[in-house]
Amino acid sequence: MKEYFKIDEWLIIEDGFDPDYNRVAESAMSLGNGHMGMRGNFEETYSGDSLRGTYYAGIYYPDKTKVGWWKNGYPEWFAKVLNGTNVLGIGVHINGLELDLATCEVYDFKRVLNMQHGYLERSFIAVDKNNHKTQVSSKRFLSMADSEIGAIAYSVKPLNYTGTIKLTPYLDGKVVNEDSNYDEFFWEEVEKKVDDNSCYLTMGTKKLGFQLSCAMTYDILINGQRSACQYGTQSKDNYVGYVIEKVVGKDETLTLLKYFSAVSNRDYDNEKLAMKAVEAVNRAHTSGYEKLFDAHVATWEEKWHKNDITITGDAEAQQGIRFNIFHLNQTYTGEDQRLNIGPKGFTGEKYGGSTYWDTEAYCLPFYLSTAPSHIARNLLIYRYNHLEKAKENAARLGLKGALYPMVTMNGEECHNEWEITFEEIHRNGAIAYAIYNYINYTGDKGYLAEYGIDVLVEISRFWADRVTYNPRKEQYMILGVTGPNEYENNVNNNWYTNTIASWTMEYTQEALAYLKEEHPETCEDAIKRLALKDEEIKKWQDIIQKMYYPIIEDEGVFAQQDGYMDKEQILVEELDKRHLPLNQKWSWDRILRSCFIKQADVLQGIYFFNERYDLETIKRNFDFYEPRTVHESSLSPCIYGIIASQLGYEEKAYGLYLRTARLDLDNYNHDTEDGLHITSMAGTWMSVVHGFGGLKVVNNTLHLAPFLPQLWKKYSFRVVFRDCLIKVTVDDRVTICLEDGEALSIMVYDQHIEVTRDQAITL
Repeated sequence: MKEYFKIDEWLIIEDGFDPDYNRVAESAMSLGNGHMGMRGNFEETYSGDSLRGTYYAGIYYPDKTKVGWWKNGYPEWFAKVLNGTNVLGIGVHINGLELDLATCEVYDFKRVLNMQHGYLERSFIAVDKNNHKTQVSSKRFLSMADSEIGAIAYSVKPLNYTGTIKLTPYLDGKVVNEDSNYDEFFWEEVEKKVDDNSCYLTMGTKKLGFQLSCAMTYDILINGQRSACQYGTQSKDNYVGYVIEKVVGKDETLTLLKYFSAVSNRDYDNEKLAMKAVEAVNRAHTSGYEKLFDAHVATWEEKWHKNDITITGDAEAQQGIRFNIFHLNQTYTGEDQRLNIGPKGFTGEKYGGSTYWDTEAYCLPFYLSTAPSHIARNLLIYRYNHLEKAKENAARLGLKGALYPMVTMNGEECHNEWEITFEEIHRNGAIAYAIYNYINYTGDKGYLAEYGIDVLVEISRFWADRVTYNPRKEQYMILGVTGPNEYENNVNNNWYTNTIASWTMEYTQEALAYLKEEHPETCEDAIKRLALKDEEIKKWQDIIQKMYYPIIEDEGVFAQQDGYMDKEQILVEELDKRHLPLNQKWSWDRILRSCFIKQADVLQGIYFFNERYDLETIKRNFDFYEPRTVHESSLSPCIYGIIASQLGYEEKAYGLYLRTARLDLDNYNHDTEDGLHITSMAGTWMSVVHGFGGLKVVNNTLHLAPFLPQLWKKYSFRVVFRDCLIKVTVDDRVTICLEDGEALSIMVYDQHIEVTRDQAITL
């Protein structure tokens, strides 16, 4: 862990340049707008260590899976999020010398991410071998108001000389993925054009036929005023740009305003693509930098009004939660049903940018509470649209029903580790739970009739075919799985997997009963469409009644899986710190034979199905499993933290919150350079609202049970619930205010409260 960035409630500040930490800073300083995103790279050339990345939503590459031997059912390919056309680049030459922070002296370096208004600034003084001192500053943003465009203001100021400044703004399609095999190039040029007013470059992927068209134009200013200058054009393979030269006097400021756009054939026909890119960049140029920026800021202010969590008295915690909320908002806006939330978002290439169960288990609650309900609905529809692929995935394993993929871009499984891909089947239950969670929170039971019932039935069919009946014990078991704790593979009867499988079949029956009662025609149509027989439903009920759940009797807790207590029982606190993190210090064989837990497993089930268990049961399981958990998954601290809050373990809850809130800022897991942990950021939000705020929905009623962490003087958050916007403020009292919507009855500390518009209630 390294405290590298300055503490500020709205800013992420890198004060001074450390080349060894550059990749971490690039990840933290990433920008995105749901349509495209880029790491916090330098505009000018940098020959030092850097992961230069610009990513475009929905564009990926199906790389061939390579294994030493082939197994039936193995995925044929795994997905890579593609590093796409570099729209950021600006070559800089000062009196013929290229500006490169890896080769010149650098003073007063500062890189600052402004989270409140969504832009990245950078400034420094460079001294070249001729002792010419040049002040450079840049400011860029990707428009949240118009997602196809972005802009950069790049300024150069000679401090002790008069000289010729050459600026080369360009579009470069010759980009590679750092994880490509043998430096493979995934793109090929389709067309390009450069003229006096603008240029564009269209690139196409070598597979799947994605096309991306980017366009660019610019203005030149001297001391803030438009200025004429000499310029030329450049056009070569996979590249277009301009060359601008200007003699600049001492203490004069030369500014390049670079406007760029990006569109793909996901949204437009190929023959119209270049035209649409040019139209977008002309739209940006006509508006001008300041108007574009103002519209962008206004959009961010609207988002923060609903999303912000304010914390008084703890600047580290405040910075951490805003950092998480900021990156969630710029990763996924929810307007495109074809898109989902990759674990790294637009901040890096690891994990392929694909969809994991993280979306349903961790991200959905954030969007349920901070956005209009159709945003969360679109996350569910994304899975509904992939139902046929999920059925194909199950069929490849010789099973009925639907098995949703562990990792996917288009609904097909594209993960190539057997113990994860085909054993970590609990993710199927998370899809079903997300349907329940959405309906429970929004009250939108119409979703069942339109989409949900098909998904639930097919998932239940999978579980019914995947279980094994043990006649000697007269119980159903699920064998050969990996639970959420990935430090265990190929185990029998993972408690969480058995629990969520049984619950899915139970909830599917409840959904069918509801449709039969309230929408009989829809129910009849669904039964016919799905060819659902009474025998199937009876089989589900038999499995529910006879499902086996392992327990550790002498501890009074649920057993993570059969045989867990056969392992040597050592607590994390008994380990020499030199052994941590285990995944970087121990062999995989040693990890698998240990009792140590990567992330919430039994506790994941207790979090999902909290109302089923009394407080003493929850406490016994937490007290047993948390000391054995190393939290080496970014998804772990938030679940444990929420349950710690429920149990009144306030110090533990706060420590786990801070770990998840500052996971990337402080580089806890020594992997921030690969990109940020976007999906776990939603868990950070949950730690505050579900944990410290005690938010849950029971019997269609919003419940709150807030407490104030010891280091905090006050905190507040807003949630959207049933078309109402509710603000909760916690200090030595709890204040509830309904800011939008009709009067609402809620529960606070098990006390019924009626909240009405603009009339705060204080407890």
